[in-house]
Formats: sequence, structure tokens, C-alpha cells
Amino acid sequence: MSFVVIIPARFESSRLPGKPLELIGDKPMIRHVWERAVASGAERVIIATDDGRIAAAVKEFGAEVCLTAKDHESGSDRLAEVVDREALDENTLIVNVQGDEPFIAPENIRQVAGLLADGVADNMATLCTGITDEAEIFDANVVKVVFDRKGRALYFSRAPIPWQRGSFENRRLSDSAGSWFRHIGIYAYRAGFLRQFVHWPPAELEQIEALEQLRVLARGHAIGIALAEMTPAAGVDTEQDLHRAREHYRDLQKK
Repeated sequence: MSFVVIIPARFESSRLPGKPLELIGDKPMIRHVWERAVASGAERVIIATDDGRIAAAVKEFGAEVCLTAKDHESGSDRLAEVVDREALDENTLIVNVQGDEPFIAPENIRQVAGLLADGVADNMATLCTGITDEAEIFDANVVKVVFDRKGRALYFSRAPIPWQRGSFENRRLSDSAGSWFRHIGIYAYRAGFLRQFVHWPPAELEQIEALEQLRVLARGHAIGIALAEMTPAAGVDTEQDLHRAREHYRDLQKK
């Protein structure tokens, strides 16, 4: 299976500016992400950034970099620019790995590419994991997903889905553990589909939920989904997340 990983990395993060260059141990965060993407067996790993400081830093450790426009509204738009500039074939498998996931499992990167390679879905795929913390079900920052028996997503929501009638009204669960799944923000696309997707107008559902992937479902396309082979580690969005990531890295070094 051949696939290309593209890692979008912005400097201007509202909650943690410059986070791709923040050190975790003796390496910038973006290098940790890149190393794990390389370990996935990808044919190419390209870091897509709009900032010269990030570009200079990644060139120092030998990564391939593509400087992109600064006005992209989403990581998908940034990926699509790279796909066009690199003239990638329509059927090339592209995996979008976020630049703030320093502990992403290489197994999960391969797995999401494999969902397309194996024909679970034609053009787009993603991963999920079971929710074990009851508070996450009611947390709007945790995106929930429901899917069919063939491994295709039915809907994504910030709301608790499926809604457990008779229990959720009082914000409590019955004994139906294992019925809720958290979406993991890693995607695989075919390059030709990604080129189309970024030119579609936002769907009403997408705007209501603030979830870009609903644009795909609203237009009648399937998104393949599977339980992640490896439980994903937390990404880095805030200063507190960065502190936890540094502690986690120190713990890993002791093993």
C-alpha cells in the first residue's frame, strides 16, 4: 500500500501561538509528528506550512516542506494546495496528520490509509475510539460519531449521539456502555476527491455543528470509519496540554 502523509502546521494558533516549534524533550513538536509519520511507512511525508520559521526548522532535520498560502480556512484547504502543487495523481492516498499530535501512533496512520486501499470507502476515511469517560459524552468539544455495520459513518455531532432515551434527560447513563464513540481527527482521502471537496460550498449541517466532515455526508458521499488499532494520545491545543505532553515524553524516555 502506497500513501502520502501531509502534515499541516500553522504558526498562528489562537490558543498556543508557535506550537509546532515548542520543544518536547530536545525536539520541536513538529519533528515528533514527522518521525511518527515516517515510521508509518508512508511513501512521502510533507509538512505544509504558511510560515518561514516552521519551514526553516523542518528543513534542519531533513523533512520535506511545502510553503502554502496564509489565507486557508482549514487544514483540508492547505492539503489541497499541496496536492495541486505536487501534481499528485487522482488516486493517490493522502493521509492528513495534524501537526499538534506528537504521539500519534504510526499504526493508526497506516490503518486509515488502509480503509481506502481495502475499499471500505471509495474516497474518504477516518477513525474513532470508544468513549469510556461519561463526561466526554456531554462535552461539546468531544465529537461523537455513529456508523453502520459496513463501517461507514452515519453522522458526526458535538451532541450526545445516540441519545439514550430515559437516561440522558438527567445526564446519567444506564448499563449500555460501549454504545458511544469519539471521532479521532485523522483523515485519508483520494487526491482527486480532496480537490473536489474543498471547492464545495459549506453545508448547512456543517455550519450548525462546526464540523467540516458533514459537508461530505450532506452531499451523499460515504466516509469509511473503524475503531483505531491504537488508543490515541491527547493532542496539544493549550499550554496545559503542552505541559502534559512534556511530562508524557519524559515518562516514555524512562521506560
